[in-house]
Amino acid sequence: MNAGPSGFQNAAVTKGVVIICGVVSLLVGTQGGARACSLSYQAIFRKLQLWRLITSNFVVSTSPELIFGLYLIYFFRVFERQLGSNKYMVFVLFSTILTTLLEVIALAAIRDPTSSGIALSPGPYGLIFASFIPFFFDIPISTRFRVFGATFSDKSFIYLAGLQLLLSSWKRSLIPGICGILAGFTYRSNVLRLRRMKFPDSLASATATLFRPLLSSVASSPAVPAGRPAGTREAANQTQMGRPYEGRFAATAPPLAPMAPPPPPEESVSTLVAMGFDRNLAVQALTRSRNDVMMATNLLLESQTH
Repeated sequence: MNAGPSGFQNAAVTKGVVIICGVVSLLVGTQGGARACSLSYQAIFRKLQLWRLITSNFVVSTSPELIFGLYLIYFFRVFERQLGSNKYMVFVLFSTILTTLLEVIALAAIRDPTSSGIALSPGPYGLIFASFIPFFFDIPISTRFRVFGATFSDKSFIYLAGLQLLLSSWKRSLIPGICGILAGFTYRSNVLRLRRMKFPDSLASATATLFRPLLSSVASSPAVPAGRPAGTREAANQTQMGRPYEGRFAATAPPLAPMAPPPPPEESVSTLVAMGFDRNLAVQALTRSRNDVMMATNLLLESQTH
């Protein structure tokens, strides 16, 4: 099992979440300000500090929680590649909002109004533990091995990291983790057809344009001289010979045949296979999408729904 190619390729939303949570936590959480951002009965129901409903999802209080949390978010970028960034953003917002709502309900049920009452651990618990639901049901086991008589799989390390995060602060972290798991089950049950929802294309395009400098890096292409069409023999002669194209060859040069797409990289095929797709279908989808993993994933998902 693997999470696909390294880095944030085709995972712009995940990259944004990791950067925001990491920077905010380093600026606020490790300086002792995490408790001021966390949820508690006193803060929400007595002082009405409703802004904590937002800040509690971005600040991580301790360095171990930050390391395990960001690692799990980074690993679960496989789901953004599987769903596409648009639908994955719906999953992120839904799991975060529902987890926060469930946390508030849990605080109201516990009802500890003292100033030293329980304050839930802040951080993206909703997104992390909601992601364990598709991880459990949709990601296949690739290998199994035994250690001192106990059987483990390649998924065991992710479960151990999640367990460490879940029990890191006992009740303070256990309650948000359970709320995140419930949010994941709710999304998977497809209440109100949530799994088909996505943002309007106009809004998604505007957001991508706004955050492109932060979330992506586009490799620059060699400049093509003005007035010269790219990809032609004329442009190639200019690049290779360093002098203008000589018109006398125009009548005799045969037209260039369109280039066939390169064969799908094994890394991309392995990514789709790790998501549970058949290898032959993965190769066909990559060929149709010109080796775009995200587009190939959408093709495979659409073929399964018909």
